[in-house]
Formats: sequence, C-alpha cells, structure tokens
Amino acid sequence: MSNESSTPSPDPKGGPAPTPSTPPAPPLPPAKISLGRRIKRFFVYWIAGLLLAVGLWTLFSLNWSYSDGDRGGVLQKFSSKGWICKTYEGELAMYVVPGMAPEIWEFSVRDKAVAGQLSGFVGERVQLHYSEHRGLPTTCFGETSYFVDRVTPAPPAVTSEAPPGPAMPPTPPAPP
Repeated sequence: MSNESSTPSPDPKGGPAPTPSTPPAPPLPPAKISLGRRIKRFFVYWIAGLLLAVGLWTLFSLNWSYSDGDRGGVLQKFSSKGWICKTYEGELAMYVVPGMAPEIWEFSVRDKAVAGQLSGFVGERVQLHYSEHRGLPTTCFGETSYFVDRVTPAPPAVTSEAPPGPAMPPTPPAPP
C-alpha cells in the first residue's frame, strides 16, 4: 500500500497546503455609462474645445496684423480706462484742410513705454505708427482694433499762407 493520502500534506514551512486553484472567472462586461454622465461629459468636452478655440483665435489675431501704417495729427486725448481690464486709449485729430473740422481717429496702446511717451505729447503734432488687429474676442486688449507701437514728434504743419515779413515798397507809376 502506498503512503499517500487524499488529504493534502502540510507545507514543509508549517503553513497549510495550497489548495487547487479555481478557474478564472469570465471577464465582466463593460459597465454602461448613464445618460446623465454622458451628457455631462459631452458638455465638458464641448466647453473645453470652445475655450481652446477662442484662445487659439486670440493668439492668432494678436500676432497677425490686418494692416499697418502711419497717421499724423494733433494728439488730442490720451487716457487709461476700464473697469477690470485697464487699457490706454487715445484720440488723434487729423486736419485735412485748415479751417475744416478734423477727423478724429481713435487708437489703443498695449505697451506701457509707448503710453508714457504719448502722455508727454498731448496737444502736440505727432506721427503714430500702428497695426490693425481685427477680430479680437474681447476689449481687454484695447477698445479699438488699432494698436499704436511707435510715436515720433512731427514737424510743424506747413501752411499755404505767406509768412509775415516786411511790406514791399509801392512801385512808382510808369512814366507816360
């Protein structure tokens, strides 16, 4: 007869003998996500995508200029304004014909160094270099689409009137 028994023998280290393992359970089907959770997830992704799109559009429109150029006239007004987003705004009076009403051109300034220069030129003729950025989604960058980035004092305006000077002596009458 053999010395084998049907009961498992104890582990040589003193622990119980291992039991035969049971076969693995079949995998569970994926849990179904409720309708409310799917709607919330859709709106979260939709809002995140919308914010990303607005951010990319803002970066694009701030770094790409629609046009740029120079304008000259008398700096009529320059101030810092805004409740939450403080911006520098100004007005340039451009005189086309002396004696006629000027055309007022409104602009914004993003650079504090340029704003400091402009505040010293109020009431004087200046030449402003600007770039136009259309389609900005908010007025936190400026109330207008024209952003001034350089200012230079302009030479005095040339008028078509003769400068004051000595009167010409009358010409003597021609002899008969």
